Amino acid sequence: MITAGLVKTSYPDEDITFLLKDVTDDFEESSLEEREKAVQTGGHYAERLPVEYRPSEEYTKLYHASVEQTKEQLSHLVGVTARRIQLNAGTEDIVLVSLARAGSPIGILLKRYAKQMLGMDWPHYSISILRDKGIDENALRTILKSHPGSRIQFVDGWTGKGAIQKELTKSLAAFNREHGTDLKDDMAVLADPGACAVLFGTREDFLIPSACLNSTVSGLVSRTILNDRYIGADDYHGAKFYGELMEEDLSNDFVDKVTACFADTSKASEEEAFSTPVTAPCTWEGMKEVEDIGQQMYTETDYHLVKPGVGETTRVLLRRNPWKVLVRDAGHPDVKHILILAEEKDVPVEIVPDLFYRSIGLIKSGKEI
Repeated sequence: MITAGLVKTSYPDEDITFLLKDVTDDFEESSLEEREKAVQTGGHYAERLPVEYRPSEEYTKLYHASVEQTKEQLSHLVGVTARRIQLNAGTEDIVLVSLARAGSPIGILLKRYAKQMLGMDWPHYSISILRDKGIDENALRTILKSHPGSRIQFVDGWTGKGAIQKELTKSLAAFNREHGTDLKDDMAVLADPGACAVLFGTREDFLIPSACLNSTVSGLVSRTILNDRYIGADDYHGAKFYGELMEEDLSNDFVDKVTACFADTSKASEEEAFSTPVTAPCTWEGMKEVEDIGQQMYTETDYHLVKPGVGETTRVLLRRNPWKVLVRDAGHPDVKHILILAEEKDVPVEIVPDLFYRSIGLIKSGKEI
């Protein structure tokens, strides 16, 4: 496989291959105001990049504390998910394809677990998928050419209301029709609070600490870019490498700390994986709450403005223009970092005790009620 021109990363080569075009020297970040204005006037979010959030000292301390508090539970969930992936596939010939960039560290953890605890060597690639634009078909073709006949397993970190799952299903259906392939849309995630994935570690709205940071927990790789000025028809989707953040990089620290727990949690993971259903039906249970909140909070219903779940709420605060945050229980440890971010950015927080999700982030749009 030709790797020239691919984005650099701080992850070891054996952990991951990002099939993303390097646009580090060509692409400049846009201010929050510029990005929001572009999106509100019909532009696509992937045409511009946000400025990377530089965490405060308090927030950084909380991130480290959350890793220490959750690493064993994360390790357990990685084990459950990896074993369910193998049982569902019915083969050892599996290729992990994580969806950049939230899926990237989770794909690494699954690859490491398969290698260390299952004795299986699963190649791991990370590629771009974008809401309303679809999956990077050039990257898919490269993977299929390199691994003919292998079972492709798509991986993400968590689900919110299921937009990426829907995009994956739609994209793969079109790709399969065109190419005569049989790619499966059974995306695997560690946390599936919206009940919109069939393969998962838990359906609890659980804090995955990698959601708390941006590139510094994702191999120093930016969000993915699809902009005609930089990405040609035959190119992979693009990304930047933030080499200037190397001293702040926690990407390998995160995966190493979770990996170190595999031996201690593997037995319980195996027992759970073999005593529970391998897959579960998608009920889209969280979407009802998203629809209700969208109708209650905005004059024009746009469900893209409602971001449910701990992971998605964090993303709203890190890189969007947040209007307000709803939390079920302000005392729960999984929302501590959300409360700090909201205070730093002067975003109001409302307590909603009967919330289905643990938290929901609402984006400012000019359509608020």
